Amino acid sequence: MSVRIASLSLIALLGAACLGAQAPSIKSPTPANTTGVLRAEPVATGLQNPWGLAFLPDGQMLVTERAGRLRYVAKDGTLSTPVTGVPAVWFSGQGGLLDIAVDPKFAKNKTIYLSFAEPGENGTAGTAVARGRLNGGALTEVEVIYRQSPKVKSGNHFGSRIAFGKDGTLFITAGDRFNQRPLVQDLSTGIGKIVRINPDGSIPKDNPFVGKAGMNEAIWSYGHRNLQGAVVDPSGKLWTVEHGAKGGDELNQPEAGKNYGWPIITYGTDYNGTKIGEGTEKAGMEQPVYFWDPVIAPSAIIVYTGDKLPGWKGNFLIGGMGAVNALVRLVMENGVVVKEERYLGELGLRIRDVQQGPDGFVYLTTENGQGQIFRVRPATR
Repeated sequence: MSVRIASLSLIALLGAACLGAQAPSIKSPTPANTTGVLRAEPVATGLQNPWGLAFLPDGQMLVTERAGRLRYVAKDGTLSTPVTGVPAVWFSGQGGLLDIAVDPKFAKNKTIYLSFAEPGENGTAGTAVARGRLNGGALTEVEVIYRQSPKVKSGNHFGSRIAFGKDGTLFITAGDRFNQRPLVQDLSTGIGKIVRINPDGSIPKDNPFVGKAGMNEAIWSYGHRNLQGAVVDPSGKLWTVEHGAKGGDELNQPEAGKNYGWPIITYGTDYNGTKIGEGTEKAGMEQPVYFWDPVIAPSAIIVYTGDKLPGWKGNFLIGGMGAVNALVRLVMENGVVVKEERYLGELGLRIRDVQQGPDGFVYLTTENGQGQIFRVRPATR
């Protein structure tokens, strides 16, 4: 494995010692060259804008295409015809059929969850999540269990990642929709929020804003821009990655009821170079665990728990798109990032999703060119 500059680890650990439990916001330095360390083997090709990937207990994969198609992927890479019964999606801009999650009890209940851009009236759309039973080539008993409110006219920033908590609840990331910044700090809306619901769409009684007048009881945390990656680690903590504007992509560990600052504080500037908000910190608003400037355009995040990539157990793996077409690896110590490495940049492909397969290998979806699924392994194996 390649070696990163040591200064990041030293700065992080010294910062943590000085600040006690509050980890510093460490900016990503230029990573070392890791070309040739990993190889990516094509598993399936011919997909159109693949977005979400999930594994079934029998080892088959399910993959979403933004145009509104859900397909099985057999172990040999064969793609099925589209599954019927998928909800109608708003396929425009960044919208469409997005994430997919398989119920932890799928073997018994055959239930899956899909996030998507749901069309509304007068050209509006919003992030939504539906669940249904997968019966061969058909999705049945489909019901929408979450709708972002309000629906707005925008084709961007749907968020849309789904992650199961250890208690069986669902975390759903819902972006700021790009042109709705004033609503991100408004706790009556679902704009720029992480929400937490039960699998049937009901609200957990211990959500932070339950029973508070005028507030959206589904909200878990707020002050987010566009979160496209979410994972619950083995200890039960939720971690997310979100896009900044021009600079300021973030890794966060969102906690109940906390405000993560957007658009009042950020480490980025607007696309035209002007300042956003009030600066990089403000009382009552949380700092990111880690941020990137320049950005990596993060798409998905997992905690690697396998043994096929030696020495990587417990590391975060993040997909990078556009700005950094790479698989980003973060090594954590005591809640602080102490090392970052980037891999597979030589492919030049936007990595849209990252998942660990039941075989312990890492699988990626890439969406530019001919959409593909890759299996990642050490180059020497």
